[in-house]
Amino acid sequence: MQENDTVRLLRECDAGIKMGVDSINEVIDKVKGDALRETLIRCREEHETLGDEVRELLDECRDGGKNPNPVAKSMSWIKTNVEIAMDRSDETIASLMTDGCNMGVKSLSRYLNQYPAADEKSRSLAERLIALEADTAVSMRAEL
Repeated sequence: MQENDTVRLLRECDAGIKMGVDSINEVIDKVKGDALRETLIRCREEHETLGDEVRELLDECRDGGKNPNPVAKSMSWIKTNVEIAMDRSDETIASLMTDGCNMGVKSLSRYLNQYPAADEKSRSLAERLIALEADTAVSMRAEL
C-alpha cells in the first residue's frame, strides 16, 4: 500500500511539474516586463529542480512518471492562447499563471490527502511543490 501511494503521489507531482513548466514556456516569450519575466524564470527553475527530485524518486521505484492529462493540457493551451490573443498584456499572463497555480495547489493538495500512505520523502516533496505554487500565485498578484 505504501509503495502504491508513494508512486501515485510522485506521478501526480511529475505531471503537475511538467504542466507548470509547459505553461511557463507557453507565455514567457510574450512577457513585456522584466519583473514578471524574472519571476517566471525563477519559478520554472524551481519547478525543474523539483522535477529532477521527483524523477529521481520515481527511478528508485522503477516508474517512468506521468505526463499531464492531454485534455487538461489542450484546454490550458486554448485558454492561454485565446486570452492572450484578446489582450496581450502582462496582466493577462499574470492572471493565467495565477489561475494555473491555484489549480495546482488544489489538485496537489487533493492528491496529498488521497495518498496518505505515501512515504515521507514524497509527501515532503509534494508539500514543497504546493508551497511553490502558492508562492508563485502570490508573486503574480504584483502584476495584476
